[in-house]
Amino acid sequence: MKHHSSPFKWRHFEPTIILLCVRWYCRYQLSYRDVEEVMRERGLFLDHSTVFRWVQNYAPEINKRVRPHLKMSGASYRVDETYIKVGKSCKYLYRAVNKEGQTIEFMLSAKRDVSAAKRFFQKLMRADHRRLPFSISVDKNAAYPDAFTSSQGEKVLPKDCRLRRVKYLNNIIEQDHRFIKKKVRALQCFKSFHTAERTLEGIETMNMMRKGQVKRISGSDVQGQAQFVLSLFQIAA
Repeated sequence: MKHHSSPFKWRHFEPTIILLCVRWYCRYQLSYRDVEEVMRERGLFLDHSTVFRWVQNYAPEINKRVRPHLKMSGASYRVDETYIKVGKSCKYLYRAVNKEGQTIEFMLSAKRDVSAAKRFFQKLMRADHRRLPFSISVDKNAAYPDAFTSSQGEKVLPKDCRLRRVKYLNNIIEQDHRFIKKKVRALQCFKSFHTAERTLEGIETMNMMRKGQVKRISGSDVQGQAQFVLSLFQIAA
């Protein structure tokens, strides 16, 4: 995105309204029609399809801009994947949290196999706010040991990192999936992979903020979070 041109150029609504709708949609269990209704209550008439376009446009952008402001994560990773329904089929949302339950990275994948797990490890190691993993805990999914060994061989993962296949260690991430799943259930179903991917970027980013992962903003400071999102786009509250 060119910095001199506003990401809100040609939009009919104020950037503050657009970002408010995107934040609410990604944070709460609201459908696009719910957001349309809440806005109508405030005297703003916009169509739910407009809110959809805003989310598709700005959710990935918020995710990208939040990244440099995240606190550093711990070195003990928990990696797991959860089902996300896209159209008539199931896709897989790979997710990694540290032992405190802070999100490190996520990735939507069409398949659940060795190459998907390897791609996720690569994405994980590119995250700005991660520390080098000392251990990675996974469940019994057979793809992880192969993906882990070849990722170490390709110098993606550090040589001294340990893979732990222990079911109970992943309780933390199972709990964390719930927030995402609850939100996704409210959406009914994604129509396409691309739509799901972009929307999930917003949902995961709002979840990170809710967990207090942004520097100097607590998870309960919803006003601070709202102002922070505006500031990412150089908009005064």
